[in-house]
Amino acid sequence: MTNFKTIACFGTGTMGSAIAAQFALAGFETNLFLHHPDQQETIQERLNAIILEAIDHQLTNDNLVSVNNRLHFHDNYADTLANADFVTESISEDLALKQTVWHQIEQHVTPTTILSTNTSGLSPDDIAKVLTHPERFVVAHFWNPAQLMPLVEVVPGQATTDATVKDTVSLMRQLGKHPVALKQAALGFVGNRIQAAVLREALHIVDEGIASPAAVDEVVKYSLGRRWNLVGPIASADLGGLDVFDNISKYLYAELDHTTTEDPRLQAKVAHHELGLKTGHGFYDWDGDQGASIVAERNAKLIDALKHDHD
Repeated sequence: MTNFKTIACFGTGTMGSAIAAQFALAGFETNLFLHHPDQQETIQERLNAIILEAIDHQLTNDNLVSVNNRLHFHDNYADTLANADFVTESISEDLALKQTVWHQIEQHVTPTTILSTNTSGLSPDDIAKVLTHPERFVVAHFWNPAQLMPLVEVVPGQATTDATVKDTVSLMRQLGKHPVALKQAALGFVGNRIQAAVLREALHIVDEGIASPAAVDEVVKYSLGRRWNLVGPIASADLGGLDVFDNISKYLYAELDHTTTEDPRLQAKVAHHELGLKTGHGFYDWDGDQGASIVAERNAKLIDALKHDHD
């Protein structure tokens, strides 16, 4: 089992900053690569907000100064990767860009360094094609917001060793996360595949005039959302009786959306630049501070859930 001490982080956007902050909060020396050194102040502000959130809600006994003392900014690969036991990458979901970065990273790490990408769906085998040692490459997919969501999907490529998976799972547990190791990679892994299937059917229901977007959201929040938070869909089927679900599948599956191309409902919204909260219009109209209030309420409840997890 690897004794992790130093973590190297590539990607300092929303996800990358949250992941780096998690490592520093957990006591690891954390090196951050600055692709744009002039943005260090902005990145530091983002990190401070995450750290202070953890302090204010008593998710850590640490303080801002000591956590920041474990965060180290570098503008070159060699210093960022010096003594790194684990590398995490959260740059743009661009295969060619990721391959370029990983080709450079591998030139500066030790033979035992574990290499992980936070991709939300790209194939680890495709990314690892540029690596000389793909056996130590793995997906560690955090969920957004990374500082509040416990799940990390740990996904092996075809060459990934069992030891790499086990060590990554162990490290995620040290962060206070709930890692789940998959047997093999698939586009979208598990979480995003289920999310896409649910969203496709939800938009189909709206498109068919069966219910409004608000009604669909209410149904999910006050039924499946609550149940699945406690018992997942497969265990729920077992509890409900597989004969019951088998009977439902006989008449319902054929009625469900079977779209296998770009979703036409999403495509139309994007074409009209109705992107949701970021533009003020999507399936809902977002006025004033409405979106910010919902996010704040969501985050508060996620923090309460995290505290419960840690009890």
